[in-house]
Order: sequence, then structure tokens, then C-alpha cells
Amino acid sequence: MPRIFLLSLGLITMLSTACSQAQSDTAKEMNDSPKTEKKKDKKGKKDKASSGPVASLQPVGELQGGIPESSGLAHGGRPGTFYTHGDAGTSSTLYLINEQGEKLGERELPVRNIDWESLADDGKGTVFVTDAGNNNNSRRDLAIYRVNPQQPNSVGKISFRYPDQSAFPPAKEERNFDCEASLWHDGKVYLFTKDRATQSTSKVYSVSDQPGSYVAELLAKLRISGEVTGADLSPDGRHLALLGRQELYLFEGNDLNGALKATPKSVSLKGAGQTEGVLFLDNGTLLISTEEGALYRYNL
Repeated sequence: MPRIFLLSLGLITMLSTACSQAQSDTAKEMNDSPKTEKKKDKKGKKDKASSGPVASLQPVGELQGGIPESSGLAHGGRPGTFYTHGDAGTSSTLYLINEQGEKLGERELPVRNIDWESLADDGKGTVFVTDAGNNNNSRRDLAIYRVNPQQPNSVGKISFRYPDQSAFPPAKEERNFDCEASLWHDGKVYLFTKDRATQSTSKVYSVSDQPGSYVAELLAKLRISGEVTGADLSPDGRHLALLGRQELYLFEGNDLNGALKATPKSVSLKGAGQTEGVLFLDNGTLLISTEEGALYRYNL
């Protein structure tokens, strides 16, 4: 009996030791395994998009100095400088940057950033901040702020509404009253909608560039397979660029009216990130920004 007891005790000890070692090895493997949980960005919306190579784009910079994102672009007061900004959830700040993304300065505006989505400028120092982000198509307080960033406390307000919207929000199949793209031309601010209903049509409106309250004028309906997030017109007025999510649409005409009637050329920007801002540097070159902070050049 004593020998049987000793043999049994030895066998139990061996099994216990083996199990403990197996548990230890398993725990070590779990601790050593790479974590697969992805981090969300500051808005909790998505991971940072890939900035892989896009054949048609030339990377030129990345936002620096704590600038949260780039939702729009406008020319700065000096050659080679630009204004950018964040949208809903960020401060009411215009950031001055260079093409490499270095922060050169910032201007805090005394107006609320409900959902700033776009910038435009008249080439003479005036910047137009379009606060018309309208994800649910339910806003009644759409505005464009007219400001010279060198005098940030003097802001003119352009309030507007759409002539063809009567419900706030409208039925889901009619939700085409979000606006993330604008440009300035000849005394007017042009607005391009982001079609959240069918992602097939961008409506074009215009309003005066002077402070006041207006009913926007509906000018055109562009067949765009996607959601428009940025817009600009070339200095000679012959080229219209509309930006989508990783897509670029190029229109050409004798003037803006002619370009709005043209069939666009579509250019894939897949891999660039969430493209948001677009600006003509000259008649043949675009500067494009992404929400993640990348800056690119594109040659027409």
C-alpha cells in the first residue's frame, strides 16, 4: 500500500506540474500576442485612412502643430500660404499653413462652429467660411461667414435657406441639403450639395457674398456618382474641380456656366484618405487635403 500510495502521489504531482506549465505558456502567448483592437480617431468615427501611393497625386506634406484635420482650403494672405479648419466638434479656428502642412498661425473667430465644412476666398483677402454641414438635413440656421482673417473679430454673416426645402428633415429619399463644398466667383458664393439620399446628384446653388439673409438660387443639378466634399474654380474660370470621397471630378468650359453643363472627367484617388479640401494653385495644379491631414498636388 505505501508503494502504491507513493506512485499515485508522484503521478498526481507530474500531472499538476504539466498543467501548470501549460497554463503558464498559454498566458505568456496571450500576453505576447499583438493587440488587434483598432483605435478610433478623435470623433470615434473611423480608423485613420491609408495614405498609400496614388499614381496621379504627389504627396507634399502633412498637417503639423496640433491642427486636428482639414475640412477645407482657401488661399492665405501671402503666396504659398493657405487657410484650413476643422468641422463639427472642433474650435472656431482658421489655421494658416504652408504647402508642407507647417502651422504658421491661427485665427479664432467669434462665431460658433456648428459644422464648418468648406472655405472659399475672393483672392483679395476675404475668406468665406461655409457653416452648412447638415448631415440630417434638418438645419434651419445655415450660414456663410465673411471675414478678413487679419481682422478676425469683424465677421459678416450671410444667412440662407434652400428654395426647394420645405421639410426639416425631408423624407430620406429627398435628403440632398447637406453642403460640404463651396467656391467664390464674381460676387457670389456657389454651394454644391452632398447627396445623402442616392449619392447621384449634386445640386448647385448661389448666394450673394454680402452679409444679409437670402434664399439661395438653384442653378443646376450635376450627375455625380458619389458625395461632393470640396469645390474650386481655376483662376481663368475654365476648370471646375469637385472633390468626392477619394474621387475627383473635373469639368471644363469657357466659363463657370459652361463648365456646369459639361460632362465631368472622373479621377480615382483611392488610397489617398478621406479627401475634403481642394484648391487651384494655378490653372493646371490643385492642392488637395484630407481629413487625416495629408496634403497632395494634382496636375490636370
